[in-house]
Amino acid sequence: MSLPDLNLLITLDVLLAEGSVARSARRLRLSPSAMSRALARLRDSTGDPLLVRAGRGLVPTPRAIELREQVSQLVHDGVAVLRPVDKLDLAQLARTFTIRTREGFVENFGAELITRLCADAPGVRLRFVPKPDKDSTGLRDGSIDLETGVVGKSTGPEVRTQALFRDRFVGVVRAGHALAEGALTPERYAAGEHIGIAREGGAKGPVDDALMPLGLERAIAVTVAGFSQALALARGSELVATVPERHTGLLRGGMHSFALPFSMPEFTVSMLWHPRLDADPAHRWLRGHVRAVCGALR
Repeated sequence: MSLPDLNLLITLDVLLAEGSVARSARRLRLSPSAMSRALARLRDSTGDPLLVRAGRGLVPTPRAIELREQVSQLVHDGVAVLRPVDKLDLAQLARTFTIRTREGFVENFGAELITRLCADAPGVRLRFVPKPDKDSTGLRDGSIDLETGVVGKSTGPEVRTQALFRDRFVGVVRAGHALAEGALTPERYAAGEHIGIAREGGAKGPVDDALMPLGLERAIAVTVAGFSQALALARGSELVATVPERHTGLLRGGMHSFALPFSMPEFTVSMLWHPRLDADPAHRWLRGHVRAVCGALR
């Protein structure tokens, strides 16, 4: 089945509004003969003469009168679809954004982000979901609107990214822990009983890689799924948690945090989204607030 020429809708809208082939031709910057041919095609497509001679002018048929309002609305809607959105009406915005994050982001940044969004757009809702891996499928299929984390090799090549903040790992123990007193050396740190954070491929990670050249190895007493669990265990035991500093700022309240006594590179936490949402005004507005919140909470 062949599709009709939708450009004829614009021609029909102008003809029905002007009631004149000559005036319609001038408005559309066509020659009178080209406009006459377009009217002939419209008559053929609709099976109706649409405009008929009455004295020196043309008058619409009942079918044309019936179509006039419908065609005008179709053309108006089509133009609106193809025109860039000039202004986002935040007061009327009703949308739910799904954000995928590692544990700690919601606890540390979520409340401030919700407060800022609701102040602008009361109809907006957030849905936070966990991030067990770096697979980009959710961004591609549209089930995830925005993601935060460290860009890795498994991140889709088409995914857009923007840095939010730099972070580093710090050690955390309960108040009054032995590691909270005295000079801290790599040996003292490694000698403690540690909490491992489950990662793809096991609990070992960059901290263990940094200790290896020093001939040291942590004793992992327990492995948990995320940062908040590690901190909860460390808060009530002699165990040592090693977590990202900024990502867990509010979670470490009342605990003793210390810089690691050996060299480890910092890393960048970014936000990630699919390019199809790059120009979406509501998504741009969301990204702006995420940047602002992550930049403000230092």
